[in-house]
Amino acid sequence: MSQPTTLTAKYASPTNEAFAVDTPLPSATSSDKTSYLAALRTAVTDAQATINKELTARMEEDNKARDSSAGAAALDDAKEEENYGEEVQEEED
Repeated sequence: MSQPTTLTAKYASPTNEAFAVDTPLPSATSSDKTSYLAALRTAVTDAQATINKELTARMEEDNKARDSSAGAAALDDAKEEENYGEEVQEEED
């Protein structure tokens, strides 16, 4: 008998908690190759959706943390974006 097959995706980051997505797949016999490939395709699509959801949530957390610790920098970024492509004269004190 063959061992069970599992689709596994792992994510590790120095700043975030690691996570893994494991999806069991049916055994791949030559007669059931079409159903195996269909299950694999579904598993990959599901894993991709889970990974995207997790990484999007982490990106939003990182952005909130960055924005809260860099309030003045955020204002400077907004000012730079507003004046992008224009020559800005600095005001004298």
